[in-house]
Amino acid sequence: MTESIYSSYPPALDSAQKEFLVKTIKDWATQNGLVVRPSPTFVAKENDPQGVLATNAPVTLFPSLFPKACFEEARALQTVYNQLYAAITCDEDWIGKIMEDLIDVDDFISNLWKVHLAVKEEGYTQNLSLGLYRSDYMAHTPSDASSPSLKQVEFNTISSSFGGLSSLVTSLHTELLNSPPGHPIAYPSHPLLDNNQPPENPAVETLAAGLAAAHVAYGPSKSTPALPTCILFLVQENERNIFDQLALSRELTKAHKIPVFRVLSSEILDHTFIHDSNPSRPLIYQPPHSSGTQFEVTTAYLRCFYAPTDYKSERDWQARTHLERSAAIKCPTVLNQLAGCKIVQQVLAEQEGPDHLAKFLSGTDDATISRVRATFAPQYDLSSTGRGQKLALNLETAMNHVLKPQREGGGNNVYKDAIPEFLRSIPETEWKRWILMELIHPPAEAKNVALRSDGEVLSGHVIGELGVYGTILWDQANGNIVQNEQGGWLMRTKARDVNEGGVATGFSSLDSIVLY
Repeated sequence: MTESIYSSYPPALDSAQKEFLVKTIKDWATQNGLVVRPSPTFVAKENDPQGVLATNAPVTLFPSLFPKACFEEARALQTVYNQLYAAITCDEDWIGKIMEDLIDVDDFISNLWKVHLAVKEEGYTQNLSLGLYRSDYMAHTPSDASSPSLKQVEFNTISSSFGGLSSLVTSLHTELLNSPPGHPIAYPSHPLLDNNQPPENPAVETLAAGLAAAHVAYGPSKSTPALPTCILFLVQENERNIFDQLALSRELTKAHKIPVFRVLSSEILDHTFIHDSNPSRPLIYQPPHSSGTQFEVTTAYLRCFYAPTDYKSERDWQARTHLERSAAIKCPTVLNQLAGCKIVQQVLAEQEGPDHLAKFLSGTDDATISRVRATFAPQYDLSSTGRGQKLALNLETAMNHVLKPQREGGGNNVYKDAIPEFLRSIPETEWKRWILMELIHPPAEAKNVALRSDGEVLSGHVIGELGVYGTILWDQANGNIVQNEQGGWLMRTKARDVNEGGVATGFSSLDSIVLY
């Protein structure tokens, strides 16, 4: 049944139908803000020196199929995952031990840890911590399985993007599905499209509400005299995905009446400061366009500083330390960012030795812990005594694995037959920077049509990855949870023969889902 549904989906379009649907989606995307800044490979900088152009985000023409049971399980487990990663972040000693080997060989991890230690020595002044998370999954459908199961690809603790644009893709596909029968933009009839809708996608509302909860929990100004308060988005230069971020700031401004400002990571030290005479160390923002005005920052939301390339000089590390030592609630703190490293996911999935998952979910019933554990794909370290080296260096077994570093942002992994040669090309002392993960096998029959940002239309077999958003606000000192919510989702779809999956890096298209 499943294979026959996938093999006949999506419904066929003749050339005129495809052309009209593509034009409709391009216009809808522009009208509704489903856009990104164009890649310099599409529009050269000299042709857009002022950075005024935008183009449609890469998007599928049809919603993709996704198993209803897997979708519902992913949503049901999100608040448990939120709790899990908050508890991990509260255990500094455990994180330190896990990072111990990495600190010796990974400068990025080492420098993040140094930021934490420097602030710890001075004394943290803010106990509240905010997580805006996204847990990414695939529907695992190996050839010998009777039904698909939910398997986690990774858990994101920093800059969990595309909540804004994913909501718009859901709206786009829903609008197309709701077109009157016979209308030129109505989809051709198909059993899974007739009288079916993508699930509601309140990602923008959920993520903005998490930021707003932190803003409220911060309380009154800690400055004398008291200052008006705001939320600060810390962002990368030349951000192509700005409209996704603006969806959140607009929701905060309109629905929650909270001032929001954007500051480039390179300008943090220019426009924010801390009066060291104030022991509370409030973070003060002085807008460059209004030099006589000052705001106290309640919440510092990082959409930057998640990759080594964001730290171009020592000044960027000083800026990260500056934020960390301030009274602003960080999303995330350095410890919470480190908790999102792949090695943490690997240790949680270990089948031998201490049961770290049960430890961090103490108080959670055994059945729920088992459900979380069932989402783990087999993962291994590359120690000389472990099984990981044997699997990674043997070409036959490597074909069913992916090698992952401690990085976010896409484009960092090594796949299948490239693994043995890659490992042999680097010093063995650096192998511990990587973890080996068994590949997840999504439905092989899935197909879709994608409209790229440069206007190219591609059809063929695809792989889909579901992300579920969650927010959690907790007290780092005692582990008490102030707020824990889930809401909204992301579907990313890529060609089946493409290994990497990032939208911003050009590998995937934004998508929505219909459930079966």
